[in-house]
This record gives sequence, structure tokens and C-alpha cells, in this order.
Amino acid sequence: MIDPFKRLARKGLFLFDPETAHGMSIAALKSGLVPACQLKPDPRLRQTVAGLTFDNPLGMAAGYDKNAEVPEALLKLGFGFTEIGTVTPKPQSGNPRPRIFRLVEDEGVINRLGFNNEGHDAAFGRLAALTGGGMIGVNIGANKDSEDRVADYVAGIRRFYSVARYFTANISSPNTPGLRDLQGRESLAVLLSSVLAARDEMAATTGRKIPVFLKIAPDLTEEGMDDIAAEALSHALDGLIVSNTTLSRDGLKDQRQAKEAGGLSGVPLFEKSTAVLARMRKRVGPDLPIIGVGGVSSAETALEKIRAGADLVQLYSCMVYEGPGLAGDIVRGLSKLLDREKAGSIRDLRDTRLDYWAARKV
Repeated sequence: MIDPFKRLARKGLFLFDPETAHGMSIAALKSGLVPACQLKPDPRLRQTVAGLTFDNPLGMAAGYDKNAEVPEALLKLGFGFTEIGTVTPKPQSGNPRPRIFRLVEDEGVINRLGFNNEGHDAAFGRLAALTGGGMIGVNIGANKDSEDRVADYVAGIRRFYSVARYFTANISSPNTPGLRDLQGRESLAVLLSSVLAARDEMAATTGRKIPVFLKIAPDLTEEGMDDIAAEALSHALDGLIVSNTTLSRDGLKDQRQAKEAGGLSGVPLFEKSTAVLARMRKRVGPDLPIIGVGGVSSAETALEKIRAGADLVQLYSCMVYEGPGLAGDIVRGLSKLLDREKAGSIRDLRDTRLDYWAARKV
């Protein structure tokens, strides 16, 4: 239940169209108007994933801070890591407005932004100027008009290698025509071979091997999941992010907004994305890192992703409804849930509901 202060703040922001409200929230974080979250360190939440050590398992997903404007401010909200982007080699304006739609009754969001961002150079300049050393990942994509999309991903690896703690290759946005075709087995094999070869070349030069994750869609067939799992394992990918937004509109209350084209995120995505996460965990085995995304709105839903097979979790859309205090609330809540479960580490709870979610029909 949202408290009265949150309800009032949300009502004020909801007077503005979603994209304007988003810009206002970025401006507030830049200005320091949003107070930092004071969290007591909990060693039970700390873990090493893909060779990186995370103070807690909660991250800000890509899509919020597209241009690397506020990564350090986001970390101060309580996130254990944050992911900037999706960023493309050349700046692009994205799709025509309006292109973000709130489904208030469902606590969901539909977007068809289309990788709107200021391009590699702008984001790199901001990241290079940071001095805090926080856990900041870079989500890379391809320009809509690119003649060689694989080359765009390779360019992202090369451009951001000196400033990224990890990379995410986003091939699952539904808002760039043809992008999801890269999830097909033959195309994916070419992409992963090229991206990981570029990473390995940079690692040999710099002495730092930066992990590469692949972000996939929740709308995959069983065969599609088989193919992605096989390629991820054969190419020694560092991890998966499950999942991006969905094209499904099943079960929505707001049928008017549901007619809008684009990817659906927020609470309505939780069950579908969690079931796909568990099915991918079954396919790739216990060792490949997985970040679970989609509908995380509380400590309970964050932990459920972990129970379904995630090592780490991310959120974005649910903060639209719960406000900037959500990250701190979730991290504190996870500590309380570990107390309740008498768990020595959050890692101990991973996969404890794997079979349930893998069998879930969504």
C-alpha cells in the first residue's frame, strides 16, 4: 500500500506526461533534491557474480539513465549497481511522441521509445568524468538505420571498455524493427562471436576482462530459449539478463492504454519474466550468472526472482509508482526476509522455487 506522501508525490508527477515526468526526475537527481539513502551494510547481501562484487543484489535497469547523466546519484538511492543506456554509436531521436504510457490500474508502463539517446561520445564523456568507482554497467545497442548492427555492438565494447564495469548487449527491445531477429540462433552466434572477440582483444590490451551479459525477451518460444541457452554456453558468455519488455497484453485492466504499441513493463511483467528466468536457469545450469528483471516492486518480489534462479535483480518501471525510496525499501526488506528465513547469505535462497516457476504457465 502506497503511503500518503508517496501518493501525493505521485499525483503531482502524474499531472505531467510520462516523458516529461521522467525528465523531471533526472533533473531532481542531478540537483541533489532527492536525498541519499542511508543503508546499514549487510554482508549477507554481498556476493560475487561474474567476477564482480556487489554490495547488494538490487540494480537499476537500463532505460532510466539512457545518457549516463545520474549513475552515481542512483547508486546513492541504495542500488547495488546501475546500468546506463541503451546507448548507440550515433545519437538518435527515437520514435515519435507520445511514446510512453502509464497503465495506472495495472501499475505497468508501455514504451516505444526506440533507443532514443545522445550516442556513444556523450555517454562516454560523462562516465569518464566520474571519480566514485561505482558499479556501473553499460547497455549497448544498434542504431535503427545501421547497415551493420553487429559492428555497432562491437563499437560499444571498444568505446566504453575503459569505463564500464560490465556490458549488456541489448538485442531484445521490441521498438527497433528487426532487432529481436538477433536472438535467432545463427544471428546470435555471429553477434556473440564478434562481441566477445572484441572484449577479449581489449582484455589482452588492458589486462582487465570485463563481463558481457545478453539481455533477452520474455516472448521467446521453448525452441528460442533452447537456442539462446546453447549459444550462451558454447560462447562462454558471462551471463544473461531476463528479461526485456513484453509484447503480450494478457490480463490488463487498462484496455484503452493496452492498445498502444510498444513493450510492456512493470507489475504485469512479473510472472511472465520470472517463469522465463526459471526456464533459462534450467537450461543453462547453476553456474551461469542471471540477472532477473521485470515487475520487481518489493523485497518479496525481488527475493522471488532469486528463488526462481536469479543471482541479481533489477527494476525500473515500478519506481514510477513507488518513488525513489523503493531501492532502499527493498534492500532493507531483503535483510528482514533473510532474518525470517534464518539465511546466512542471500545466495542460499537462490533456486529454492526454481521448479515452481519453471513449470508456471504464463
